[in-house]
Amino acid sequence: MILKGCASASQLLKISIFRDLDTSQIKVLLPFSYWQEYQPGEIIMAEGECIPSKLYCLIEGLLEIKKLSTRTGKEAIIRLISGGELFAASSIFGNGIAPATVMSVHVSQVLTIEREALLQVIAQAPEISLNILSVYNQRLQQLHNTVQDLITEKPIIRLIKLLQYYQNYYGVSSLKEESLLNISLSYDQISRSIGVSYEECVRLFKQLKGVVSYRRGGQIIIQDRQKLANL
Repeated sequence: MILKGCASASQLLKISIFRDLDTSQIKVLLPFSYWQEYQPGEIIMAEGECIPSKLYCLIEGLLEIKKLSTRTGKEAIIRLISGGELFAASSIFGNGIAPATVMSVHVSQVLTIEREALLQVIAQAPEISLNILSVYNQRLQQLHNTVQDLITEKPIIRLIKLLQYYQNYYGVSSLKEESLLNISLSYDQISRSIGVSYEECVRLFKQLKGVVSYRRGGQIIIQDRQKLANL
């Protein structure tokens, strides 16, 4: 971790919930906003540890949110966080205990904002609190769906739902008649997200031949979006 110091206005405006703030509101936050840089594989917070009462945001990079299974002793990936997103809700609304481990996948810039300063701005712009609650409500719904799928759905269906989630959340780029997911996912990340082994994950992609293809570097090509939906 490299502590960089106070954040800039341009960095704050990269965070989704602050993009509609005016200059005066951004200036209030600046003295209480700090950013740090993390290297790939570096742990930002560990599951179960006490964390300061701050808002945590990712400016740039990619973070892996994962939890340890008390039953299997293995870590499952709950979600991936990309630039502009929030994480660690418990630091603001909960008990101050990290609910999951957060690890940097790429070189990542993490922004933190002191709770009292954030509340001061929220008093002037209440819509910020609604935006924050909306983000965490979506996360809770996704977590509920993930748990339900792990219990009731076959692995191939869990894979399809995961791909559809990232397709809808991050979007796709057109490649002639195909679509490239705007986020790269390794076999390891996918397997730990849907509760299967690395080898089974590779086999599941083979079952989707002609519908989805996997390329080196974590690129996922959706060859037929309608067939994927029908499956």
